[in-house]
Amino acid sequence: MISLGNFFFKYRNGLFPLAIALLFIPSPSLFSDWRIAAAVGIGLVLLGQVIRAVTVGLVYIVRGGRGGRVYADDLVTEGMFSHCRNPLYVGNFLGILGAVVSSNSLVAAVFGGVFFLVAYIAITLAEENFLRGKFGDAYDTYCANVPRFTFKTKGLGTTLGASRFNWQRLIVKEYGTMFVSLSGVPLILLFTRHQISSLPWWEDGWDIGLLIAITILTGAYCLARWLKKSGKITE
Repeated sequence: MISLGNFFFKYRNGLFPLAIALLFIPSPSLFSDWRIAAAVGIGLVLLGQVIRAVTVGLVYIVRGGRGGRVYADDLVTEGMFSHCRNPLYVGNFLGILGAVVSSNSLVAAVFGGVFFLVAYIAITLAEENFLRGKFGDAYDTYCANVPRFTFKTKGLGTTLGASRFNWQRLIVKEYGTMFVSLSGVPLILLFTRHQISSLPWWEDGWDIGLLIAITILTGAYCLARWLKKSGKITE
């Protein structure tokens, strides 16, 4: 499983987008009403983004790998990492699950959900193997006190109240990820609705609303990118 995790970690930027192809495979519906799928999907995506936002806003962790391999300079145990060892991966998985659920495709939800679940578990095990080898007993103690994927609620209020939330770092580090996650759902909904709606988009209130949402999100992305590139906000 560790070897599989290292494989996924190295090639995740190429492999993960391929799962989007599942959305185009003819499939039975996950829910009888597409609006239920949309509501559940949006809820999961928002929950995932809230978890990521709180995590990054409180304490940033540099664990992006080096040379396509798992790597970390420090063992970060503060902020949300004192309540869950992998809050960013939890947020990622919820966001991806929300996207595939919003497609209302049984094939995409089941196979996409299983694929990403296995991928993130494998990557997590590979990272744990590296961290245990580098930090030894300190990491074992951390693992004994903090759950891998669930959240320890004890002391959460204290953590949120005692830490300064860094909005600028959140925007600088997360604007791209947030744009892809939040805009993905309305794009998927536009695609799936064109399969069931006979109205042209300019006569369909749902389509107009989705296009407005995409336009707003695109504008927010461009603004955040300009603020970062121009140096108006820094980490």
